[in-house]
Amino acid sequence: MSTMIRPALSLLVLMTLITGVAYPLVVTGIAQVAFPAQANGSLIHDADGKVRGSSLIAQDFSGDGWFHPRPSAGAFATVASSASNLAPSNPALATRVIDDANKLQVPGQGPVPLALLTTSASGLDPHLPPAAIAYQLARVAAARNLPVSTLQQLLDKHIEQPLVGPPVVNVLELNLALQNL
Repeated sequence: MSTMIRPALSLLVLMTLITGVAYPLVVTGIAQVAFPAQANGSLIHDADGKVRGSSLIAQDFSGDGWFHPRPSAGAFATVASSASNLAPSNPALATRVIDDANKLQVPGQGPVPLALLTTSASGLDPHLPPAAIAYQLARVAAARNLPVSTLQQLLDKHIEQPLVGPPVVNVLELNLALQNL
């Protein structure tokens, strides 16, 4: 019996060291050299060097003076990140979307963009389409006593074109730039 247990335990220890220690250290080392910002969380710092968030994770902004991200089913908590799992036929989803649309509706601006009413799969998507940001320009301009054209220029500077997909705007980065106006 000991002739089978000893090799099995030795193999277990060896594989644990390879897959649980050596491999993660090698991958982490390569990531730190090749992609240091991404490997360290894609952190965004303010002018004072203080960490304000990550460009990969949405944050909740409330108040009329800020651009708001898409809703989050997990209340923007990274531990509980997930979708609501409500089917399109679920009355609770329809009620939430209608209530949110009524709250966000701006007279004379047309329908509320869908991105401001629906959650992302993770509940933490930091990006919105430029049209969803543009829909919020009048509200933010009024709250900050700024011309809409100034905010439009700020929006235009923050439009990103990913390798695949439509243009997007990172809401956290836009709000940090807004704070510096």
